[in-house]
Amino acid sequence: MPAGETSAVKPRLRERAYEKFTQQLIDRSILPGQFVSQRELVQLTGLPLGAIRELIPRLEADGLVTTVPQRGMQIAPVDLNLIRNAFQLRLVLEREAASHFATHALDSEIREIRESHEEIIAEAERNISVELRDRAQALDWAFHDTLIDALGNEIISDVYRVNSIKIRLIRQEETRLLRRLIVPVMSEHMKVIEALESRDPVAAGSAIAEHIIGARNRATEI
Repeated sequence: MPAGETSAVKPRLRERAYEKFTQQLIDRSILPGQFVSQRELVQLTGLPLGAIRELIPRLEADGLVTTVPQRGMQIAPVDLNLIRNAFQLRLVLEREAASHFATHALDSEIREIRESHEEIIAEAERNISVELRDRAQALDWAFHDTLIDALGNEIISDVYRVNSIKIRLIRQEETRLLRRLIVPVMSEHMKVIEALESRDPVAAGSAIAEHIIGARNRATEI
């Protein structure tokens, strides 16, 4: 393989390793506070040891693992400090993102967001299936990602993605949408959407802040 191709393959392999690792966290194949070895990560991700070794510094920098001498790597444990810090960061970033979206988003973008939420709410009021719950969860995550990405700042988007992984580590049954929460959470989103439609950045920031504080409070009730 030419040298240029080799140098291009390595970043892609490192990115695949990161994606596979974080997916294992989200799927709870790896648990908060758990100790894992490099060999175990090879088995979990299906990637070579070299890719895992190159992955570790990034995981440490992101605060997802800590290397403990003689014991291996420890997955970030979930505690009140993590909950407070993760939600505080989310609050700061999303308040700014919602305010920005209110003044810069296209009418068609906001209309599409409203329609997708109205569809979920209408279905939920009739019957909440597992399939609907999963769609609602995907919409929930996509809604917040859309606000953040609209800032057009790659650094903020990257920081937000890492923080989102930590949020999902916080007792998934508390941070994922339960059936009983679908309509309330979608309704909280609708308050944000109404502020976006009125092009009111202050109201949009306040509405998203109220929504995030509610999510934080549910997480701290563990």
